[in-house]
Amino acid sequence: MKLAFSTLLISLFFCVNAWAITLQDAKSSALVGEQTDGYLGVVKPSTEIEALVKDINAKRLQHYQRIATKNGLSTASIAKLAAEKAIAATDKGHVYQDNNGQWQIRK
Repeated sequence: MKLAFSTLLISLFFCVNAWAITLQDAKSSALVGEQTDGYLGVVKPSTEIEALVKDINAKRLQHYQRIATKNGLSTASIAKLAAEKAIAATDKGHVYQDNNGQWQIRK
């Protein structure tokens, strides 16, 4: 019985990622949105959503830095271009930030 309980606990530990929300789920649920600065923003805060956004934004920053270095541009200018593209490509029902910093739902 003790072995079975230990096995269950170990299995649950490794399955936690299966329960984690994906970026697509967060966008579809209007929990996150594309900001005008090229990064993802939290629309409806929670610990899980904030961790997801932090992770995604760290990856975006690294990507922007690589592109900026390769092209002799600033990271901020690359992020701004990425924001324009991401906002333009926002799917219906997803959230984006307008030029006034307000969250909008794509209709």
